[in-house]
Amino acid sequence: MKQKLREVQTKLMRGLLDLVILQFLNAKPMHGYSIITSIRKNFGVYFGPSTIYPLLGTLEEKGYIKSQWDLKNDRPRKVYSLTPEGGSLLNGTEESLNHICRRLSSIGLNRLQINGNNCAPKPIQQIP
Repeated sequence: MKQKLREVQTKLMRGLLDLVILQFLNAKPMHGYSIITSIRKNFGVYFGPSTIYPLLGTLEEKGYIKSQWDLKNDRPRKVYSLTPEGGSLLNGTEESLNHICRRLSSIGLNRLQINGNNCAPKPIQQIP
């Protein structure tokens, strides 16, 4: 059962990986390896360079992130940061995730939480 839960967690993370990366970059600019280790540390799921770097390239092509070489250390590193377009996407996505969470709650999965809050469905307003 534990293995099945791990598979579900990995599948969910894979679907949200681009948004997780945008959220990390919203907090601070990061290089690729730092993103990989942050995902593993925060979510307990490992996605390697062959997954993360192509995704970073796609996000950059779409204009959601930008990169700049950091040549100050012994080893040059490409540092990624969020663009205003990426910030807008992140904001819109949070509302979409909240909507999905509320819909799941309405069909009985009411143990889910986003940002520490239960995603119980919004009460329906009665018109007098």
